Amino acid sequence: MATTKDVIEAALERGHTIDITTTGRRSGEPRRLEIVFHNVDGRIYISGTPYPRKRRWLLNLEADPHLIFHLKGKTKADLLATARVIDDGAERRRILPYIARAWKRDDLERMVRYSPLIEVSFQPNGS
Repeated sequence: MATTKDVIEAALERGHTIDITTTGRRSGEPRRLEIVFHNVDGRIYISGTPYPRKRRWLLNLEADPHLIFHLKGKTKADLLATARVIDDGAERRRILPYIARAWKRDDLERMVRYSPLIEVSFQPNGS
């Protein structure tokens, strides 16, 4: 069965494990890693557990915001996308409670301070 736009949209309705491929900021080589995405009010976000040092994948996206968003599992698709790194405290406070609840975390202030957070926008015809 072909992966149609409707099937992809259905897969994006709820967060789950995906892979992303970024471009190494120094090497220029593709870097693929497994991560979880979240759908918050129809917008796609990727975050991570709080840690004081920035993750390599986030540094890569700061240098080059283009990525490939790899759906896997029942629905498989490689979607071209652009990341917007979210550093604004008010915006982080608005989004991260949803992710904290999904992960059953009770350290929201730590997440606001240290968790990576990006919003993903898909390019038209990005598969």
